[in-house]
Amino acid sequence: MESTKKTQKPLETISELIQVLDEEERTRYTTILKSMQLPISEFEKYATWSDTCYTRNCIVENENFELILICWEKEQITAIHDHGGEECWVYFVEGAFREHVYTQNEKGKLNSIKTTDAKPGDVAYMIDFMGFHSLENRSSKRSMSLHLYANPIKNCNVYDSKEKEFIRKELSYDNVEEVHQ
Repeated sequence: MESTKKTQKPLETISELIQVLDEEERTRYTTILKSMQLPISEFEKYATWSDTCYTRNCIVENENFELILICWEKEQITAIHDHGGEECWVYFVEGAFREHVYTQNEKGKLNSIKTTDAKPGDVAYMIDFMGFHSLENRSSKRSMSLHLYANPIKNCNVYDSKEKEFIRKELSYDNVEEVHQ
């Protein structure tokens, strides 16, 4: 009961978010993310940028979850991918995003089934049985999104558009700045 009370007031720091995520069940992650009122400065200290590809900046990784800040230059996009069997929540921090969701038929062809636009404060959810997805920064400026994975993801399947098939990819971070509580 005590941890539920903590989520009633808006979360205002990354440390508060991590503490609540540690105490709550994953069934509450969407509600927790929607309760956040973190200033941009809370995210900026973890941000790194690249002109060639979005960056994956680890905020915290433990046995129960992984929290990553993804930093996007304008118009950067992910490859179509799954989440290695894990659940994924995305909190859109800053910018305008578009999510494309796909399924794969028995012949291996990808079919687009849904496209959703997202703005700051929106929360998206994805798990592998829903299909594959890609995210893109639709802004004409730098943007940030916070990705929460129930259990850290060490590898996933990424669609190789030249070969027209999925390949297994080991995941890594561009920056690790773990929060010390």
